[in-house]
Amino acid sequence: QVQLVESGGGVVQPGGSLRLSCEASGSIARIMIMGWYRQAPGKQRDLVAHITSGGTINYHDSVKDRFTISRDNAKNTVYLQMNSLKPEDTAVYYCNARISPQRAFWGQGTQVTVSS
Repeated sequence: QVQLVESGGGVVQPGGSLRLSCEASGSIARIMIMGWYRQAPGKQRDLVAHITSGGTINYHDSVKDRFTISRDNAKNTVYLQMNSLKPEDTAVYYCNARISPQRAFWGQGTQVTVSS
C-alpha cells in the first residue's frame, strides 16, 4: 500500500503561481512512477505530468514550459510547480503513485482555482 497526501492548492489570479506537494508513505520503494493528474468539472481525469523512478519526465502539451515536476527523495515528496496559470488550469489535482502496470494509488485531491 502507498498513502499519498497532497497540499498546496488554492485560489490564484491568472498569471500567478502555485506549488503542489505530494508526500508518499508506505511501500514507497515499490513506486515506479509518480505523477499529477487533474480533473475539471464534467471532464475526464487527465495526466498533467509524471516522473519515473529513473528520472524520466513527461508533461501534457498544455502545461509544457509552465509547469515543472520534481521530487525530493529524502522527503518522499513530489512537487508540481505551476507558473503562468490560466483559468483553464482550474481543476482538482490528484497525486498518483504506480507500483505496477495494474496497480496505482491516488491522493485525496487538492483544488486549484485560477480566477480574477
